[in-house]
Amino acid sequence: MKLLPFLFLFCTLSLQAQFQINGVVKDSETKKTLPFATIATENGTVSIADVDGKFSLLLATQPEVLKVSYVGYRTQTLSIFENKTFFTLLLFPETDALKEVIINAENPANGIIKKVISAKNNNNPLKKLNTFQYKTYNKLLVTANPDSISGKIDTLFADYVTKDKIVKIDSSDYKFKKLIAKQHLFLTEKVSQFQFEKPILKETILGTKMAGFKEPIYELLGFSLQSSSVYDDKYELFETKYKSPISENALKEYRYKILDTTIVENREVFVVYFKNKISRKGLEGLLYIDRENYAVAKAVMRIRSVLNITGTHEFIYLKTENIWFPIRKNFKIIKGKSKEPTAVLGGRIEFTAENEEENKTGKKASDFTYLTSEMQVYDVEINPQLKIKKSSIAIDVKDNANNKEEVFWQQNRTNSLDTRSERTYIVLDSLVTKEKIEKKIKFGRKIINGYLPFGPFDFDLRYLLSYNNYEGFRLGLGGVTNEQFSKKVRLEGYTAYGLKDEEIKYHLGSAVRLGNFSNSWIGGSFTDDVREIASTNFAIDKRVFKLYDPRPINISTFYNHQTWRAFVETKIIPKTESIWQITHSDVMPLFDYTFANNNQLYQKFAITSAMVSLQWNPFSDYMQTPNGKIEFEKRYPKFTFQFTKSLSNLFNNDFEFGKIDTRIEYEKKYLNGQKSAVLVQAGYVFGDLPLTHLYNTSPNNLTKDNLLQRITIAGKNSFETMYFNEFFSSEFVMLQFKHGFKRVELFKKVKPSLVLVTRMAWGNLKNPEDHIGIEFKTLDQGFFESGIELNQIYKGFGLTGFYRYGPNQLARLEDNIAIKLSFVLDLGL
Repeated sequence: MKLLPFLFLFCTLSLQAQFQINGVVKDSETKKTLPFATIATENGTVSIADVDGKFSLLLATQPEVLKVSYVGYRTQTLSIFENKTFFTLLLFPETDALKEVIINAENPANGIIKKVISAKNNNNPLKKLNTFQYKTYNKLLVTANPDSISGKIDTLFADYVTKDKIVKIDSSDYKFKKLIAKQHLFLTEKVSQFQFEKPILKETILGTKMAGFKEPIYELLGFSLQSSSVYDDKYELFETKYKSPISENALKEYRYKILDTTIVENREVFVVYFKNKISRKGLEGLLYIDRENYAVAKAVMRIRSVLNITGTHEFIYLKTENIWFPIRKNFKIIKGKSKEPTAVLGGRIEFTAENEEENKTGKKASDFTYLTSEMQVYDVEINPQLKIKKSSIAIDVKDNANNKEEVFWQQNRTNSLDTRSERTYIVLDSLVTKEKIEKKIKFGRKIINGYLPFGPFDFDLRYLLSYNNYEGFRLGLGGVTNEQFSKKVRLEGYTAYGLKDEEIKYHLGSAVRLGNFSNSWIGGSFTDDVREIASTNFAIDKRVFKLYDPRPINISTFYNHQTWRAFVETKIIPKTESIWQITHSDVMPLFDYTFANNNQLYQKFAITSAMVSLQWNPFSDYMQTPNGKIEFEKRYPKFTFQFTKSLSNLFNNDFEFGKIDTRIEYEKKYLNGQKSAVLVQAGYVFGDLPLTHLYNTSPNNLTKDNLLQRITIAGKNSFETMYFNEFFSSEFVMLQFKHGFKRVELFKKVKPSLVLVTRMAWGNLKNPEDHIGIEFKTLDQGFFESGIELNQIYKGFGLTGFYRYGPNQLARLEDNIAIKLSFVLDLGL
């Protein structure tokens, strides 16, 4: 397992028992593992094997016997005298046992599940109860069991058969075991209060402690490891949703089997095994079902894929309410089988790929590394009088949450920290301070977003160097003040010079913060610069840093604008970000163009307008931190809306118009590395507006006669076969579909990522005769292109190819083909 520098310090939980027994249960004849077999000791300790038949018992003393049982097999009682900690337990099948008991032509397990589904609303605390609240103590760690690691110093040979040449002496396993025996790789603790007022569940983080960091990485606190409720129709396990085994119509997708009956909280429960019968990568596990009210008394959810992930839910029975209430959750990730490295937690942790060399030498010590999280519930109150404040915030981090005294943790920990955990804090706090890791993380975040911090000022790397066909090479310098300068006042600006047009451009602006919760700012600016004609810009879009912006390289048609702007930006509306602004622009096209309007000809003009630009993320979750509000759980679809209206007779405004722009984005990522994306965008102009402010639908193809002359850099969402200035619209809609497959290794260091793309657009232009000096067509018959992107073939460089078809297909075949280069920068962060 390979961890990023600042998280190669992760998590906790050690084995405190004096004696540990590990083992696996198998069929004595087939030697196949028996999932979820029951293992018990003479003193009543009971354990259930996992989906692979493996089990682990933590005991104060060594037991004398183990009793192993499984449906359809003879119960075995084994005496334990050997001085070992791993046992292979073999069970013999009953000769008259059936694989599945059938009564009245129906599997009895199916009948139980039907009753569970019908009783869900009556058993689900989120449905049955009006209010409740409780506190939780959560501990997340990345660690390994040192007893599982051999810790030998290996000799690596050039030829493992003849062993005639030593390549090197490998002591990494020895060093790793020595390290992991003393401490964990990373440890973080969290104490929270959960409050529920139907239908809202909110978490308030009262205290948080992250090994090595004075201030926690807030995004990590919000990672969704498993669903809060087992009754959800879609069960979430590690940011991937699966159809729940007790969802509506679940019997069409799952196979069920009664394994046993047992006692939980002094109530008799069925132990039901379930497995997805449609997808091999679907959920499987155990449901403990109360025989009286058919509620879930315990659940074990498991997936086996590139990662092996297990989520466990435990409940306590509340007699007065006749309901099973969650009392404990556990989550664990271990390395699965994959020939590709698999990144988790937003890329912060990566499980390395298997390779032939590792298969020869056996498991490495790091293969025993795992991530685990355990949450314990306490101070439960049912139906209290409460009112949730700021309900649009899913997680609220208190201002003093990361400055709690040790007495706070002693009061809220379910168990005191063991020696390894205490040492983890000491070592990682010292390491992070010595290596200045926290500062490096902040520096790295700035660089990723395109800023170079220098004291109280962040230089914007976008302004340093760029190129387009009008300005030629553009040199510039600019940036914005940061929190070292002030948390309430922001100054920004830039200046740039084009070597081809020999003109200076600049921008100056400032803003004052109005509120921390809403992250509201009020400010103003002046800009004298150039912009691509008919380009669609959403004012609310977050800045995206690119080492290069491919489209402007090929653009020749710009307009100059001198713009005064007054604005308010805020997140005060729940689950939105918005900008409200008034602007006045003096505009001069930098190409041969005249706009005819109301019997007047305009070669330059003034536009005064008011605009609201709003992005709404209804399915995302937000966290309020001491530093502001962040979108910690990004979910799709996302909606963007922008409305612009001219202001009549204000500052010599020349035109009456309105402009509506909308965008819908949807993405779905898969655990196997694939990704699907859909983009829908539309715009509509009513009134009179020059071509400079209409729509060009983002073309990216040069007007050259030869195919090879048209090879340039591909854009992200641009039409690669549409020529610059070929189409203009006053109203349009575009649709884009993308599906990316995981990278495939063709040769060493040659690992392309295949992406299939289809784009289409329709549009119309009112009064095209009013636009004089430039030739163009309209999109009333539609525009269609499809292609293949082979990205990151070698060191980030790739190759793309697109084909144009439909009513606007051109006569010559090669004019419908576009071949482009692509570049994807992978920072490995």
